[in-house]
Amino acid sequence: MDWGITWRAALSQLIVVAVLGAATGFTLSHEFFESWGWAIGPISWLVATLVTIAVWKLPVWPTIFGAVVAGLISLVGVATGLHWTGSVIALVLFALWCGWQGRRPGLRLAASS
Repeated sequence: MDWGITWRAALSQLIVVAVLGAATGFTLSHEFFESWGWAIGPISWLVATLVTIAVWKLPVWPTIFGAVVAGLISLVGVATGLHWTGSVIALVLFALWCGWQGRRPGLRLAASS
């Protein structure tokens, strides 16, 4: 486990999700989220993942896979009415996945340097 990558991935994912959440929250109506929240959340999560991949030079498809799995697991929180708890769980799982990738032999990541 590469804890440096874990923390960096968590921080970058958190910042991008927060910025996108604030931007959409301030510019779009509550009704928009009632109708389209199911789409805007996953899209924001994927955009944040792509930024994290680009910033830390993580392997694209394995990182996207980890983000999708973490996002699917977070649906438990959403389904039980604990949306932000699900988001925190997804963030932790995604960061751990990225850190786990950092321990793979022969993989040189920008965050390891």
